Amino acid sequence: KTRMEEMLSSFQSDLSSISSEIQTLQQQSVSMSVRLKNRQAVRSQLSQLVDELVVPSTMISPVTEQEFLEQLHELNNKINFAKELSFRETLACADIQDIVDRLKIKAVSKIREFILQKIYSFRKPMTNYQIPQNTLLKYRFFYQFLLANERTVAKEIRDEYVDTMSKIYYSYFKSYSSRLLKVQYEDVADKDDLMGVEDTAKKDILYCFCPSLKSRNTIFTLGQRGAVLSPAELEAPILIPHAAQRGDCRYPYETLFRSQHYALLDNGCREYLFLSDFFMVAGNSALDLFNSVMGKTLSMFLKNMLTYVSDCYDSIAIFLCIHIILRFKAITAKRNIPALDKYWEAVLEMLWPRFELILEMNIQSIRNTDPQKLGVLDTRPHYITRRYAEFSSAIVSINQTFPNERTNTLLGQLQIEVENFVLKMAAEFPSRKDQLIFLINNYDMMLGVLMERAADDSKEVEGFQQLLRARTQEFIEEILAPPFGGMITFVKDSEALMEKGQLDKLRNDEVRITQLVRGFSSTWKQSVEALSQDVMRSFTNFKNGTSIIQGALTQLIQYYHGFHKVLSQPTFRSLAVRSELINLHHLMVEVKKHKPNF
Repeated sequence: KTRMEEMLSSFQSDLSSISSEIQTLQQQSVSMSVRLKNRQAVRSQLSQLVDELVVPSTMISPVTEQEFLEQLHELNNKINFAKELSFRETLACADIQDIVDRLKIKAVSKIREFILQKIYSFRKPMTNYQIPQNTLLKYRFFYQFLLANERTVAKEIRDEYVDTMSKIYYSYFKSYSSRLLKVQYEDVADKDDLMGVEDTAKKDILYCFCPSLKSRNTIFTLGQRGAVLSPAELEAPILIPHAAQRGDCRYPYETLFRSQHYALLDNGCREYLFLSDFFMVAGNSALDLFNSVMGKTLSMFLKNMLTYVSDCYDSIAIFLCIHIILRFKAITAKRNIPALDKYWEAVLEMLWPRFELILEMNIQSIRNTDPQKLGVLDTRPHYITRRYAEFSSAIVSINQTFPNERTNTLLGQLQIEVENFVLKMAAEFPSRKDQLIFLINNYDMMLGVLMERAADDSKEVEGFQQLLRARTQEFIEEILAPPFGGMITFVKDSEALMEKGQLDKLRNDEVRITQLVRGFSSTWKQSVEALSQDVMRSFTNFKNGTSIIQGALTQLIQYYHGFHKVLSQPTFRSLAVRSELINLHHLMVEVKKHKPNF
């Protein structure tokens, strides 16, 4: 029994010892688990740190540019990481700083060599510099790396690029501009080619603008020149001067101006986008960089233009150039490229005053004309009014697209001077009839030319329509007077007395009335025939002559209708001669036979 108790006591003691051992093991297990977790956490952070810190010395030794670009991105990350660690004062940072710096120097050296080589390749003759420019854009990160890590080299590259491209553009545009001038018309307007200048043996300010044109144009005529503003020609490929020379083609100044400035617009927009993209500039910095590249070229353009403009008397050429610039300005605004804005303004500030000056010289020349010196009197349209009509219609039609109030004012002054000139010339004719024929022919011609190009509601068109209507009405009265003046005077006098109720005053005019009735009946057909032929001989525009005849015949019927009306009044109702009056309807039918057909 005692043995049994000892055994059980021993067993119990063993069990309690096992229990404490299990407890100890559990504690050890928890402790080990915590240590493991801590080590794993440290390991993940350290391995990342070690990965970032490990910089193979062979890192910047690419086979291709693409590989170099990828390695450069990686090196850039290492540099940034090393900077971050140095801020935290990590000791390991010092171990890698040396190798990172060496690799950075190596990378900077390779980038410098690569970009400079591309820039130098621009200088080779006949190089299309857009190709190396596009290559540079693919590797714009190279410059970004320099900017972040070696600003002196970045500045060196930027300065080298600016210097190279500035010379290339200047050389290209200088050569192109001088070659363009070789295909300009030799015969250009001079200070004597003004609207009011007498038509002497001098070429009547006529010269042919292009061998292919059949008609010869004056410097006051737009002709085909306005086509330069059409969308198709405005943005057409630039002229190739040597090809034009081979084909013996010559062009007016505005065509060369369009070609030169379209080349500038095209190159300028592309250059601005490249600079903004590759050198990572915007706003005023981008504009300053653009001006350092293109400034020399733009100054040359302005200098050349000043030379041309200061000796130019071809106002249509100047006005077309103004409108070319206005359209190019709109194109660059649509593309959202402000690079050439200041240049466009500088050009306009040069062109507008010259255009206004030439216009004022023409206004003055018309004001100063002496009718006595303008040769033989002729009722046909005068060459000075034709010049005005052609010129005014040209300017009005162009101005309608980009209205300008100063131009409208000057055209208004010019119109007043021309109206005064026409009246001054008309006064030279001894008879009122010839004066009216001259006025109507001139107003009609000016209106016809203006309406071909200008809007029907333009001031010029409305002004001449009113003048033409008034003078035509006066002329109709003038030509009806010789054959039918007696009847017309009688009708007017009678109508005036009828209004006052005093028609009885004419009761004793039976003899006069009889003569009028019989005279009209016997001679009206011959008179109308003679009148029609006279009108058709007098007016250069067949359509205008026809409408004047129709107006005169209509007026004649109205007067005869008035004659009928007067004679149907109680005062004259008993007159036997009333039966000899021509039936009004019959007269209208007969008169229609005399209306010219056209």
